[in-house]
Amino acid sequence: MALEVFHKDETLQMRRKLIGQSCRLFFSRDPVKIVRARGQYLYDENGMQYLDCISNVQHVGHCHPSLTQAAAAQMDLLNSNTRFLHDNIVLYADRLAATLPKKLCVFYFVNSGSEANDLALRLARQYTRHHDVVVLDHAYHGHLISLIDISPYKFRKLEGQKEWVHVAPLPDTYHGIYREDHPDPGQAYADTVKSLIDEAHKKGCKISSFFAESLPSVGGQIIFPTGYCKRVAEYVREAGGVYVADEIQTGFGRVGSHFWAFQLQGEDFCPDIVTMGKPIGNGHPIACVATTEEIAAAFTANGVEYFNTFGGNPVSCAIGLAVLDVIEKEDLRGNAVRVGGHLKQLLLQLQTKHPLIGDVRGVGLFIGMELVKDRASRKPATEEAAHLVRRLKEERIVMSTDGPWDSVIKFKPPMCFSIEDAERVCTCIDQILRELEHTHQKEDCRS
Repeated sequence: MALEVFHKDETLQMRRKLIGQSCRLFFSRDPVKIVRARGQYLYDENGMQYLDCISNVQHVGHCHPSLTQAAAAQMDLLNSNTRFLHDNIVLYADRLAATLPKKLCVFYFVNSGSEANDLALRLARQYTRHHDVVVLDHAYHGHLISLIDISPYKFRKLEGQKEWVHVAPLPDTYHGIYREDHPDPGQAYADTVKSLIDEAHKKGCKISSFFAESLPSVGGQIIFPTGYCKRVAEYVREAGGVYVADEIQTGFGRVGSHFWAFQLQGEDFCPDIVTMGKPIGNGHPIACVATTEEIAAAFTANGVEYFNTFGGNPVSCAIGLAVLDVIEKEDLRGNAVRVGGHLKQLLLQLQTKHPLIGDVRGVGLFIGMELVKDRASRKPATEEAAHLVRRLKEERIVMSTDGPWDSVIKFKPPMCFSIEDAERVCTCIDQILRELEHTHQKEDCRS
């Protein structure tokens, strides 16, 4: 039976009435009503096509037929409680294990990135018998209470920082305390974590874990300086804690050169726990925690069964397996290298033309373009970034901002994004920034 279809205005009116107002829409002043999608393209109720530059959740592309077929076939056969023995969960765990360092060989399947990070926190505390957590400034790790407590991006707007949470400076070499001209920013930023740990020990606190996105997204598409993660892991382990790599935004080949973003820090760096979500199921609710045998054994030894009704069910795992197949068969990591590299070069070329572009950073199809009022002060150009996003929408390109000042234009498109897509976006950005700079010049003349 076909579902009833409403006019856009009626849908918006019903949403305002029925859905909590804290659940915000993209382009809230004039939202786009999307009714179907394919690949990197979205279509509104009038059949208008939009280029999607931000849906990293739809990792291999919207509505990929291989995933649809895998889901339908398994759903038609069996979808059961995960306490029943079934092949899919072990087949999927085995496939994931092949992408990770050997010591990360035990898996727990859940339904969302928030669940994964909450479980990672439990694992860390159970294994270390410590309570406190070190996180990065501007971090976001999920919407559960336990995760809001370790997400400065959220808790600073709510009840504030808990005593057991220790916030380290974001290793941002563009805006941070150590910048690109520092001889060794990785070591310098790692030492700030060591100082936090030492201060915590003076107060009698013990560190259970260090949580960090492998490439901070909400923080502004940040690329960690070389050596940072390895040195932080050493400090955290010396303090009796574990290193948790949050790969919920960046995993599954988005960086192109590697399957996991933490691998950018070198072959000799390996976290103790890795959390996965978002792209893992291409929009289907599945997530995962990978850890070591030792940490898993400590969690088992507490005598309390861990049970997740839907985590790792046969349908979810069939979809997860299909995602891995598509990444491999369509060479999406290679595409991230080629298209992401081309996109970054185009943006760098635009930077030479437009003073508003202060920085271009990223790897693969994880790229940020930061707008600034002027390059000397690096003052964020928040209003200009919002204007660019609105104008791109008028050109039927879906983009959004990130970073502490919402001044970073973020690129996290489906991995099937093409060279032609990259060129189209940059052509539009070029035109819009020229218009914006012309307006600024006219205003300067009047003043």
